[in-house]
Amino acid sequence: MTQIPVYAFTGFLDSGKTKFIQETLEDPRFNAGERTLLLVFEEGEEEYDFSAYPAQNVFLEVLDQQKVTTKELQALAKKYRAQRVVAELNGMQLVGDLYSRFPEEWVVAQEVMFADATTFEAYNANMRNLVMDKLVGGQMVVFNRLQPGADTMPLHKLVRAANRRMDILYDYLDGTTAFDEIEDPLPFDINAPVIDVKDGDYALWYRDVSEEPAKYDGKTVRFKGQVALLRRTKENMFAPGRFVMTCCQDDIQFCGIPCSYAEAAKLEPRSWVMVTAKIKAEKHPLYKGETGPVLYAQKVEAGVPAASPDVATF
Repeated sequence: MTQIPVYAFTGFLDSGKTKFIQETLEDPRFNAGERTLLLVFEEGEEEYDFSAYPAQNVFLEVLDQQKVTTKELQALAKKYRAQRVVAELNGMQLVGDLYSRFPEEWVVAQEVMFADATTFEAYNANMRNLVMDKLVGGQMVVFNRLQPGADTMPLHKLVRAANRRMDILYDYLDGTTAFDEIEDPLPFDINAPVIDVKDGDYALWYRDVSEEPAKYDGKTVRFKGQVALLRRTKENMFAPGRFVMTCCQDDIQFCGIPCSYAEAAKLEPRSWVMVTAKIKAEKHPLYKGETGPVLYAQKVEAGVPAASPDVATF
């Protein structure tokens, strides 16, 4: 099966997606005449100028992001013999919902979000679930319409609350651009003999160790969590963790890490424990074939419930 790369551009209406895609298709480094299926799920004021690039191999289709089906997308790719897909997504729809309907051979090669810096904080305050949806999986966010010298820290903090690895580019009204170079030190020392994760830092640690398990391989960690028993209790495994809110109350979920412990079967589900364990980066059924963090308990003690037991925010 030949894979078809998808270049997805997200953001709200009038955020600059169309202009950037136009400029990208005009760039010979990106567009040397490859057969490109250009999917537009949101029509704004900007229109594509097909005279500015090898348009004979760019095929535009305007679709309803809510209603499009896998079968329709497959048919379009076949119709145009597409070698790749460029998609301008609708900012008022969830990215993941569309991705779930992509044909099996479609692989998201890059996801870039565009945001008007003058309205982004308002969108975040009123539609945080939609904002976080686009930040969590993206590789880069471009903030445009910034005044030269503007304070970018509020924007930086909003992005880092969702995605610590996302590149941030600031596009200023005077025509200059600059990448965000603010470093965010972790609130715990990963080089300490024992990484001590405080109550309020669990969500951040969980995300960091999940994203970069190799960085923690061989290190020892100590944290407080609730007990979740795995189905494979015969293998002496459980998953200590915490309830984490990624963006809003509707998105609270339990985030635990598989832990090998000889007396796992004796633990009471949802009880609080203090875990001291060695971390190994390895494969586990929970990671569906991927490498992730696995704990090997050195000590599991009864713990006092955290001050806010239900939610630890990213």
